[in-house]
Amino acid sequence: MKTKIGIMGGTFDPIHLGHLILAEETRVYFNLDKVVFIPSGRPPHKNWDDITEPYDRYEMTLLATNDNPYFFVSAMEIERAGLTYTVDTIKRLKKENEDAEYYFITGADSLVDIYKWKSHDELLKLCKFVTAKRIGIPNNELENLIDKINKEHRDTAYLLTIPYIDISSTEIRDRVKSGKSIKYYVPKEVERYIKKKKLYIE
Repeated sequence: MKTKIGIMGGTFDPIHLGHLILAEETRVYFNLDKVVFIPSGRPPHKNWDDITEPYDRYEMTLLATNDNPYFFVSAMEIERAGLTYTVDTIKRLKKENEDAEYYFITGADSLVDIYKWKSHDELLKLCKFVTAKRIGIPNNELENLIDKINKEHRDTAYLLTIPYIDISSTEIRDRVKSGKSIKYYVPKEVERYIKKKKLYIE
């Protein structure tokens, strides 16, 4: 039987409860052996000047996941020079473990742009994609996208039904800047780290 591995990619700036719930729901639903969180290095679609230092994002991801024995964190993208692309990450993982079956877990806001990703056609052949509905993205738009992907690549994209967790990293950063509480938005260890390092304060 193949090892089933979930890959949770993102800037995690900061990681929040929405990320963790989606990862755990996916792990349980697909009976994954583990979920690997991979903080992005230098994503091509974001302004690098606006992203927190890789080490801080990596540390926050470690703190957020260390109480789940099925969750692991990899620094492979933040250690890679230059721009980081998901297809390169998955290809490297497949090369290291050819027998594994990979499930890339991502937010609906990212999946709707899948056809803009580098080598998206190749990527959709290399791994399965899992997402969940999100406020702000019409359900029919997301469902139509899933159908389109699955017509082109059989049984590749999945839409999980989980409770709406309307939290975003952008909102958390804005709350910190405004001096508002982020308790229960992020794990308490992450909240402490943000305060200790004085992150997101202009």
